[in-house]
Parts: sequence; C-alpha cells; structure tokens
Amino acid sequence: MTVRKIIHIDMDAFYASVEQHDNPELKGKPVAVGGSRERGVVAAASYEARKFGVRSAMPSSRAYNLCPNIIFVKPRFERYKEVSNQIHEVFRGYTDLIEPLSLDEAYLDVTQNKKGMLSATLIAKAIRKEIKAKTGLTASAGISINKFIAKVASDYNKPDGITLVGPEKVETFLDQLPIKAFFGVGKVTAEKMLALGITNGSDLKKWSKEALISHFGKAGGFYYEIVRGNDERIVNPNRERKSLGAENTFDYDLKEMADIKIAIEPIANTVFKRLEKANKYGKTLTVKIKFSDFTQITRSTSEPNEIRTLDQILELTFKLLEQIDWKDFPEGIRLLGITCSNFHTKETSEIVDGYQLTLGF
Repeated sequence: MTVRKIIHIDMDAFYASVEQHDNPELKGKPVAVGGSRERGVVAAASYEARKFGVRSAMPSSRAYNLCPNIIFVKPRFERYKEVSNQIHEVFRGYTDLIEPLSLDEAYLDVTQNKKGMLSATLIAKAIRKEIKAKTGLTASAGISINKFIAKVASDYNKPDGITLVGPEKVETFLDQLPIKAFFGVGKVTAEKMLALGITNGSDLKKWSKEALISHFGKAGGFYYEIVRGNDERIVNPNRERKSLGAENTFDYDLKEMADIKIAIEPIANTVFKRLEKANKYGKTLTVKIKFSDFTQITRSTSEPNEIRTLDQILELTFKLLEQIDWKDFPEGIRLLGITCSNFHTKETSEIVDGYQLTLGF
C-alpha cells in the first residue's frame, strides 16, 4: 500500500498570541485583534476571549457585549508576517514540500524528509518544539495519510495539541467524527445534514454518491470521498493564489457617493501595489460592500484583457458602484473591499509519485 505522511501545522490563535507574546501585560487576558469597542470586526481572538464566545469575523460591538473586559488591539500584519517567516524557516529544515494556507498554517509532506526521520509524529513534535523555542508561540499539529484528515486532526486537541490518525485508525476516526467537525462542511451545510439525520461520519457514509450530489450539488461528491478517507490532493508548494484584494472598515458610516469614492481610492491603490508586487494581473474585479446592518453584497465585472493599471481598477470600481440601485439597501456603508481575480495561468500537468510506507506514523 502506498501511503503518504502528511502534517498539518496550525498556530494557536496566531495574531492574538503574537500580541500577548510581544506585550506580557496582555497574557492571560481576553484580547481581540482588530476593531474597537464601538465598531469594526474581530480579526482574531485569544483563547481567553473565546471562552466568552468571541470569534473571528464577529462585529466588535458584539464581542464587547459578550466580554466587557475584552482588550482591542490594532493588527500589525508586518509583525505577523515576520513571525510567519520564522515558522516557515523551521518547516524548511524538514521538507521542501510545504503548502501554506495562510500566515499561520500549512501542510507538510514528510514522507521523504531532510532529517531522514521515519516517524511523522516525531517530526511534528520536533517542529512544534522548535517553533516554541524560536517564537515563544504554540502550534497544534495533525498527522495522517492525506491533507483532509491531517487538517481535521490538527483541530482535535487545540490549543498546543498533537493528534495522530494512522492508516489503521482512519475509518474509526471518521466514523465517529461529528459532522460539524468535517473540514469543508460549513455551518449551513451542517444544519442541513443534521436535518437529514446525518450527525457523524458513520451516518454520512450510508448515503450514496448520487444521493449526496442530489442534496448538496458538486460538493456531495467531495463528501462521499472524504468520509471514506479518500483525498488524493498533493501538498503543492507552488500553489497559485487565485485572487488578491484589500478592504477597509470605517470608523463612521459612508452615505454619500462622493465620500464612498474618496474612501475606496486608497483601497484600490493597495490592491494595485499587491498585484504589482506579486506580478499577477487578473481579468475580473469584484467590489465588496458591507452595510451598517451587516448585510453584504458583491458586484463583479470581467474584462477581455488583464487589469494592469490603477486607473483601470478605479474606473471599473466606480462603474460598479454607479450601477448599484442604492434604494434597495440600507443607508450607511461600514466596509468596502476590492478583489482582483481570474489570473492568467499556464496549463501544467502534474505527476504524483506514490510512496511506500516502511514504518508506522
């Protein structure tokens, strides 16, 4: 049997943990990165804040109501990137097959590794120990035969935990896994599955592929495979970004078109600089708008040629804004964002090598 050894590393409450590490006065206290007491959105919450129900993407006002003692800290993305680079330097000491998912998490294929270690579990332990020594932060790890199971496993014993799901334990692990814990099953889908009597992996496995596709569309085929432990996706160190964008939450609601256009210009400029730095230019531009009542809309346009200049970004953005029938939406905009996608990519083919597992995980 050809089996891969995949590790998923996920830093624990990364942004908030960096802030607590850099400012010892915040240690042990409920911290929210982003927003303020009055408005904005929580980008990350410390575990002390999570005990009160505070979560990322939650309105700051809601976080304050749940936890009146919460401390709001402005995000420092350059600092987070600096720490992320230290973490990835640790990864590179073990393997070059690293697929970053964000600043604070990544997949690693350690089937064949630079240390010549036969145990993926020992590698994960060594990586976590080295990260702690270099950054002062804790990481959780999941180890298994593919990306899906490793991802689920890393969340199993958070924070500062490690979970191994070896080949012989995959079936039992997935059968007992609550449906809401399946990576790729969101809140709405989980509620729909629960209504159909699907509470865990064992229940999901009873459904045919055709029935799942009928109820959940294309994703149904994905659910059919993953509940059986089938995930052939490779750890891809050259994974292409599919979009680049920027957004901003404002301290007051924008109500006039003139103010909206002024406010969106620096966002467009940030997007343009990020596209230039990445040397990526797409054909699709999307504007995101969140209103004062937190309803959200997006508007997109696709061009025959790549969008390569700041003037083009601004022209297309203003055109999309002017096409909106504003009377259908509440007064006051609290957030604006611009994303560029549909990048030009070369067609490539991949050959995936199988690996023979010689010793256990």
